[in-house]
Amino acid sequence: MDKHRYIVERIEKDDWMMNVLQAVKTLDLPDWWICAGFVRSKIWDDQHGFNKRTPLSDIDVVYFDPENISKAIEKEYERVLHEQIPGLPWSVKNEARMHLVNDFEPYSSAVDAISKFPETVTALGVTLNEKDEVILAAPCGLEDVFNLEVRPTDVFRETEERRIKYGERVKKKDWVSTWHKVKIMEM
Repeated sequence: MDKHRYIVERIEKDDWMMNVLQAVKTLDLPDWWICAGFVRSKIWDDQHGFNKRTPLSDIDVVYFDPENISKAIEKEYERVLHEQIPGLPWSVKNEARMHLVNDFEPYSSAVDAISKFPETVTALGVTLNEKDEVILAAPCGLEDVFNLEVRPTDVFRETEERRIKYGERVKKKDWVSTWHKVKIMEM
């Protein structure tokens, strides 16, 4: 099975996900992606045979615009998205500034930032091209998310502080209580 194609097809057949992607596309953000749980939960829900979508704690929209790193503009984008599709937990972040929050070297793009998310299973993003086709970015690969194995990305293995942050985050997320087949891998 072509895992990449499988994910793209599953999302393209999901009207709700496509509506969410279309809403974000209307913002005309540079280098934009919806990432993390939006993609991961779809895969894990499918693998667990869930007929109903698992609720998302947020819909992570990331983009890369070094010309305007104001937090206020991110809040404005969230407001616009709330107007388009009310009731969704929108979270919009410009990755051109998030390296400062995360204490990393500057990111070169949104996908570079996604590659530095804490877990490989959240280092996933989707966007739409000009033909409204789904484009998938998986900078850490797809094996872990399909194998239901949670492990840190390379950058979260580098220091003790990041390893601790990864462990605390995984414990807090408690994915196993929702998706019982998920395995939390030791470092």
